[in-house]
Amino acid sequence: QVQLVESGGGLVQPGGSLTLSCAASESIFSINAMAWYRQAPGKQRERVAVITSYGIREYVDSVKGRFTISRDNAKNTVTLQMNSLKPEDTAVYYCNAAPPYVELWGQGCLVTVSS
Repeated sequence: QVQLVESGGGLVQPGGSLTLSCAASESIFSINAMAWYRQAPGKQRERVAVITSYGIREYVDSVKGRFTISRDNAKNTVTLQMNSLKPEDTAVYYCNAAPPYVELWGQGCLVTVSS
């Protein structure tokens, strides 16, 4: 069974950048679409970005032009490059399949955007 571990979160000032990485315990090649989700305090979890095995990407409107999702099936990784971060990007970020598998939710990584 695949397990996903997120890393790369932290505290960053508004306008800064962070890169989140998601490492899978085994091949994710068979999972067509992988995504990054986030959950801000007091809000529901939302999908931020998704990438298919063909490299087709989609983003929620609030991060378009600022975030970039990528995947490396050979290395079993999914990455989220986040630029021009805003305080409203503060959340716990998770990677999972799209649609998500309940058993793949990990601990996530906290991203805090604050001056």
